[in-house]
Amino acid sequence: MQPRRIAYQGEPGSNSHTVCEREYPQLEAVPCASFEDVFATVERTDSGGPEADLALIPIDNSLAGRVSDIHHFLPASRLHIVAEHFHRVRFALMAVPGVSTGQLRTVHSHVHALGQCRKVIRELGLEPVISGDTAGAAREVAEAGDLTMAAISPPLAASIYGLEVLRDDIEDEDHNTTRFVVLSRDFVVPPVGSGPMVTSFIFNVRNIPAALYKALGGFATNGINMTKLESYMVGGRFAATQFLSEVDGHPDEPALARALDELRFFTTDVKILGVYPAAPERV
Repeated sequence: MQPRRIAYQGEPGSNSHTVCEREYPQLEAVPCASFEDVFATVERTDSGGPEADLALIPIDNSLAGRVSDIHHFLPASRLHIVAEHFHRVRFALMAVPGVSTGQLRTVHSHVHALGQCRKVIRELGLEPVISGDTAGAAREVAEAGDLTMAAISPPLAASIYGLEVLRDDIEDEDHNTTRFVVLSRDFVVPPVGSGPMVTSFIFNVRNIPAALYKALGGFATNGINMTKLESYMVGGRFAATQFLSEVDGHPDEPALARALDELRFFTTDVKILGVYPAAPERV
C-alpha cells in the first residue's frame, strides 16, 4: 500500500510541516506534540492500525548540532530510515495585520529561533519570550490579538494563522540548515547501483583496549567515507558506549560489506537503521 499520512513534531506551520508540504504534498501531514508521539504514531500496530505511515524528524542542524532527543529514540525504535532531506531554515517576523514594527514590545518563539535571530531582536529593542514551538508562537500571537506582540516563525505559519509578515529572512546566519530523515515501519533497501547511498547504523564497542580503533579500521582499509560518528552512554554506565554512524555506500557493495564484517568482529549489537538515497544537497 502507498503511504497516505506523514507525522511530524510541532504545530502546523513549523519547519517540519514545511518540509512535509514540500517533499510529500500528496500525503496528509499529521502534527504531534512530541518526538515520542511521532514515533508512537507510526509504530502503533493495534487493531485500529497506525495513525501515520511515515515520520519526518530533524536529526542535525548546522548551527545547533545534533537533535539529542532523536538519538535516544532511534536505537530502540522499530522504524527505519528511508530518506533524508535538507531544509534551509528561514524565519520571518510576523504580527497581527496592520501592526508596524514600532508598536512591537515582545517577540515570541522557540528558544533556538530566538537565539538564531538576535540581530533583529536587538535592532528593534524587543523582549524575547520563549514558546514551546516556532509555529505555536505564531498561533499564540494570532489568538492574543495583541498589537505589541510578534512571533518569529517559518513563513508558512503566517498564512495558516492569518498574520502579516513584517520582515523576511531575519535569521543571523544564511547557512542555517536542518537535516531531516524519514522513517518507515518497513525496512526498504534500494537496489545496488541505483545512485549514491547512505547507510546509517548503531553499534556498541567491546570494553577492551583500542576496540574503537580496530572496529573502524575496516572502513579506512576499504576506502569507505564515514560522514558521522557520535557516541552515547548506555544505561548510565560510563564503561559502555554506543555509537551512531553514517557512511557513504550500500551494505551490499563489496567494500562496505567487508568493512561491516570487520566492525562486527570488534563490536556488539550492530543494527542497520537504514539504507537510503543521498539527498542532492549532500552530494
